[in-house]
Amino acid sequence: MTTSRITRRAALRRLGSATLAAPFVFRHYATAAPSETLRHASFGASGMAGADIGSLTASKHVKLVAVAEVDLSRTAEVRKRFPDVKVYQDWRELLDKEKGLDSVNVSTPDHMHAPITMRALQQGLHVYTQKPLTQTVYEARQLALAARGGKLVTQMGIQIHSAAEHREVVATIQAGTIGKVKEVYSWSGKDWGEGEKHRRPDRKDEVPSTLNWDFWIGVAAERPFLGRGYYHPGNWRKRLDFGTGTFGDMGCHILDPVFSSLALTAPTSVRSEGGAPNDDSWGLEGEVKYVFPATKYTTQTLALTWYHGNRRPPAAVQKRVGGKVPLQGSIYLGTEGVLYSPYVAMPVLLPAEKFKGRKPLNPGPEDHYRQFVEACRGNGKTSTPFAYAGALTESVLLGCLATRFPRTTLEWDAAGLKVTNLKEANRFVRRTYRKGWQVEGL
Repeated sequence: MTTSRITRRAALRRLGSATLAAPFVFRHYATAAPSETLRHASFGASGMAGADIGSLTASKHVKLVAVAEVDLSRTAEVRKRFPDVKVYQDWRELLDKEKGLDSVNVSTPDHMHAPITMRALQQGLHVYTQKPLTQTVYEARQLALAARGGKLVTQMGIQIHSAAEHREVVATIQAGTIGKVKEVYSWSGKDWGEGEKHRRPDRKDEVPSTLNWDFWIGVAAERPFLGRGYYHPGNWRKRLDFGTGTFGDMGCHILDPVFSSLALTAPTSVRSEGGAPNDDSWGLEGEVKYVFPATKYTTQTLALTWYHGNRRPPAAVQKRVGGKVPLQGSIYLGTEGVLYSPYVAMPVLLPAEKFKGRKPLNPGPEDHYRQFVEACRGNGKTSTPFAYAGALTESVLLGCLATRFPRTTLEWDAAGLKVTNLKEANRFVRRTYRKGWQVEGL
């Protein structure tokens, strides 16, 4: 069996107008009456924030009134498309001054997701926050608690959750097609990390005039600016204080249908067999093993193994789906068969002869962004509210935490939000915010 390599960018293109817009492809369906309009602000102006702005304002019911962007050189496109938009460099100033807002999207580097989202919730705003929901396990729990009660609409930006391919996986597993699932293998070939010998350069570069470096650092500890893209605009994903590495970047996407289809709760243990981060950056090679308690869709326990970088499932597992696997995906081993889910493509049921002639369930796609907009207007609900997204993010980030303690099984007490057998690990469950950047509830 051969499966074409599908990158995340290609996946976003394939989803098309059914689910999201490519960055800065702004579409408008009509002009809404003022009484029907959500007054919206974006934290971030380009990159993924640009994609979120484009997809949210595709609805006639959304008016972008303000953006917060620490680097003014990244605001040209949004100013062009929305001439009346107000631009701030300090996200706190935006929230203090824009009193008529209804909704926001938080599309910043990972370390700022929680503080901005929490402040927005505290001000009574509906919030769409990009994945991973937060950078630490504690933050994810706190945001889920803050959103509890359902008065505010929340959605995590795992837009492929609403794609037909992922919805087909969930429907097929929950229909019992492959029986009870006993093992899952998931992986991403991305490389948001550094080798163990990597060290942060010992220098200080000039900060561009358009960038407020203090605002960019935000809740993290102060440090010199390093040019040539070391942090900004993209490589922050590799850095311990700002991103979550490959696992955090892709885990919430790839493990989303695993959690959805199997109705997983919190793991009872997690163990890393891969490389560890250094003092500055996440590691390149990942292999993280979870044990989850049983659900109605699993055997007595579920074993989930995650790989990233150059690591992949064992050869024997790959052989069951036809040989070498693509860049990203998941393999579900059930008591009655195998479901192979390349990322993002329709799932394949194996052995082929057993499932020959079986028709797909075809739940079809949904529009992740319009779902949020309509829920804000009182029409329906979101599919990845913080009640769901917080728990998913906690499990992914617990895997990131485990990479700091290679070849050590961490026993996890989800209710107590702590590792019970290694006290040292608990200092990474929560972070200390920089003085002056503290946020109530975090």
